[in-house]
Amino acid sequence: MQSRPFSFLFSISYFGARYKGWAPQPNQPTVQRRLERVLRHVLGHEDFSLIGASRTDSGVSCVGGFVQIFLREKVEMDSLLLELNVHLPQDIQLNSVQEVPIDFNLIQSVRQKTYRFYFSNSNDFHPFASAFLLNVAGDLNWEKMKEACELFIGEHNFKGFCRPSENKTDYLRKVISARIASSNELLGQFFPDEIFYFEITGTGFLHHQVRMMMYAIWQIGKGEMELTEIANRFESPGSFEKLPPAPANGLVLWETFLNNL
Repeated sequence: MQSRPFSFLFSISYFGARYKGWAPQPNQPTVQRRLERVLRHVLGHEDFSLIGASRTDSGVSCVGGFVQIFLREKVEMDSLLLELNVHLPQDIQLNSVQEVPIDFNLIQSVRQKTYRFYFSNSNDFHPFASAFLLNVAGDLNWEKMKEACELFIGEHNFKGFCRPSENKTDYLRKVISARIASSNELLGQFFPDEIFYFEITGTGFLHHQVRMMMYAIWQIGKGEMELTEIANRFESPGSFEKLPPAPANGLVLWETFLNNL
């Protein structure tokens, strides 16, 4: 039972390169820890708690996320938003705020999420661009990569496309859409002329799921994995070697969709 009667929902964006993910870890910089530090400073006390809508991995960025903050006393929301952003580092930003009922549960309200993984296929890749996307060199079969995206759509057992946990027994997840598209979000002197992203929307995702799916799609594009392996991994995940995840630097939590708002 939440003992703090005032609850505020903030939308949040952050660039994840210098953070070890969202969730607190001993002696490691994380997005939640940074938020908590700034809240203590701005509020002048520690009588608060917070939860995030997503526990992104180390190095993963976020454009459209949410964080819920619980307070003992009512505050003026707009001034709190402004003050928090003044003290947050420039790679974390709170975009908006609204008061929500005390019984609003952020975790249970998440209806679906969209992730994007940005990558290029360039022979002239500048190191400065590596903070935002991954370059996949060599020839790629784009038609097969797009076919692979379509095979992921639907409800499947994604145990063969995630990092399994001893405490987890349910690996069924529903993918609503999956596609590869051209990007115009990243432009400038140090970026390749053509940038792409793998975009996937689902009701929930497992640890490293999107990154392993991205890796599999690249392997199919390179001709090093057959399309049939996707369905076979769904049916018999234990019959295959574990896939390595694609690097975190290209992955962005693009949008979070909530119920009841």
